[in-house]
Amino acid sequence: MARPGSFVRSFLFAPGNHPRKVEKVFTSGADAAILDLEDAVAESEKTATRPVLVTALKKDRACLGYVRVNPVDSPYFADDMQAVVGPWMDGVVLPKVEHAEQLRHAAQILAEQEHEHGMAPGRIDLMAIVETAAGVENALEIAGGTERLGRMAFGAGDYTLDLDYQWGPDEQTLTYARSRLSHASRIAGLQPPIDTVVLQIYEDDRFLASAGRGRAFGFGGKLCIHPRQVALCHRVFSPSPEEIEHARRVMEAFAAAERDGSASIQLDGYFIDYPIVYKARRVVALADRLGLDADGQAGLSEEAE
Repeated sequence: MARPGSFVRSFLFAPGNHPRKVEKVFTSGADAAILDLEDAVAESEKTATRPVLVTALKKDRACLGYVRVNPVDSPYFADDMQAVVGPWMDGVVLPKVEHAEQLRHAAQILAEQEHEHGMAPGRIDLMAIVETAAGVENALEIAGGTERLGRMAFGAGDYTLDLDYQWGPDEQTLTYARSRLSHASRIAGLQPPIDTVVLQIYEDDRFLASAGRGRAFGFGGKLCIHPRQVALCHRVFSPSPEEIEHARRVMEAFAAAERDGSASIQLDGYFIDYPIVYKARRVVALADRLGLDADGQAGLSEEAE
């Protein structure tokens, strides 16, 4: 099974109190599943749902398994962490993070639970969802709050609710938040952030456009709320055959130029110097990591149709 450090493009939510959806989430093709204890679970069902999630995570599965617990300042957080954290999981998703201290508190509990279960220190990943005005403004503080933090995610639903923003199809009101999270993640040396959900389940074009904006801002993947969104997510956050081919041509042409003592060339009317080459190398490295070539990418596209 993949580990938390693996490249993750898609995080698919499943309500923890819905057994059929919990079972299906692990066979959806997503890179990671998030079993939800927060918004998707009524207060009256939170206690009974915790052991159900542990049982589900202990079964054989084809993807990473995370649990979204309730916020640190909620009356459910401590019991969530005590009940669900253990060697059966890959990570914890912490919602509504606004300050680094909240992360440090969660990280301390994770360390205690790892010790109690005889696990290696740092084995359980921690992902923070930033979804309020305060969280966005404190993004850099949050990103550097604890070494336990692997990546941040953006939650536009609560963010636009907090600010009373209009969340339209063009997503212009999300630009500032996306910029803050991508800058903070880069400065803190985190994995690329994960972009917000799209609530319109059957509007594929809207999902693809939203994911494309996230990718343009340096996000590495997207939160998904329905299995049909997974393949769309992978289409956007995986290099296309054309991108892979172009990147390889750039690397080959530049290597030949370097042998002749040149560090800047033109290829098909496109100026190339070291930053462009470094980006091409990143594309090829990502393609190799995903096991993609022209044929492999075609298979992904067929899946997405």
